[in-house]
This record gives sequence, structure tokens and C-alpha cells, in this order.
Amino acid sequence: MNFSEEDVHNKLEEVKHPFINCTLTELGIVKKVTVNDNSVVATIALPFPNIPIKDTLISSVKTALEELGAKVDTKTTIMTQEELQNFLDLEKKNWK
Repeated sequence: MNFSEEDVHNKLEEVKHPFINCTLTELGIVKKVTVNDNSVVATIALPFPNIPIKDTLISSVKTALEELGAKVDTKTTIMTQEELQNFLDLEKKNWK
């Protein structure tokens, strides 16, 4: 199955945070995506180390991309202070 980088980004725009009314992309959680043939590496930026929903966030990204037929690998990192502030601002405005 073939897909484009645009297909990947469009698919990720559908992935919502379970407790915040925003997508993971809007929140800066999906930090970087690299597409190479039929594989995708997604870098997931967590707001805090050991966040309780880490596995849920990673799984939601993987599941969405696997629907495209992608072989998915994920990497995790911690948000920078600026990214964290943006996340917290969006969280405050959009908490469900």
C-alpha cells in the first residue's frame, strides 16, 4: 500500500487527545514524522516524563498510521520549555 507524507499528516490530524479537545499535532505531541517508502517514524514529545497516558498516546498514533498500511516506529522525547508552555496553554483552554 502506498501513501504520501501528506496522507500521513492528514491521518495524524484526526488523532485527538483523550482529555483535551485538540489533536496530538495541535498540542505538539506529534513532533516529527519521517516517511520512508512504507515505513513511518513518529517522534512523540511528552509534556512530562512518566506521563500516565504515554502508552495511550503512542498507541493512538501507531494505530492511525497503521490504518494507512504503514510500518510504524515511534520515538519519544520530552517537550522543550516553550513546547510545554504551548501545550499547557492549549490544555487550559480545551480541557474536556
